[in-house]
Amino acid sequence: MDFTTLAIPPWDIVVRCVSIYVVMIVGLRIFGKRELGQMTVFDLVLVLLVANAVQPAMTGPDSSLFGGLLIIGTLLAVNWTVGQGRLRSPLIRHFLQPFHTVLASGGRWNPGALSSQGLDQDDAAEALREHGVADVSETTLVELEPDGSISVVDRGQGGQSHPRRRTRSVKRP
Repeated sequence: MDFTTLAIPPWDIVVRCVSIYVVMIVGLRIFGKRELGQMTVFDLVLVLLVANAVQPAMTGPDSSLFGGLLIIGTLLAVNWTVGQGRLRSPLIRHFLQPFHTVLASGGRWNPGALSSQGLDQDDAAEALREHGVADVSETTLVELEPDGSISVVDRGQGGQSHPRRRTRSVKRP
């Protein structure tokens, strides 16, 4: 087997990569807003299965070293181009970056917003506790940000946002 000879034309590999990239961006945009750290086991399984299923669609019958390098180069170039487009074009930014979602206001949950974002009150209450807030009634505003993080403005902060607190407990022998 020759690892340096492409089995299909280079443009075919490039078109396949760009097509898969676009479909994945659209799918992830529809899928919702989550930070990497908020991925569930189900999300991880989905990512692994999609990666495994998509690989043959990008390579086709090609298994050459040059084909793999072309795929990597294409994906990096497309990703850079999309990133630059997002920075320069409000239209692209609007399509690629979701808006914030108000999960709670005035100390009450917005059940429709929670449901539309795939969250339940237990998930959201956990996020409040991470911010040092015991109950939604102590908040004036809770928002799911475009990057998947949750911002909390509690009543005691005079309208200022609570920084996210991350703590880890260590058990000592």
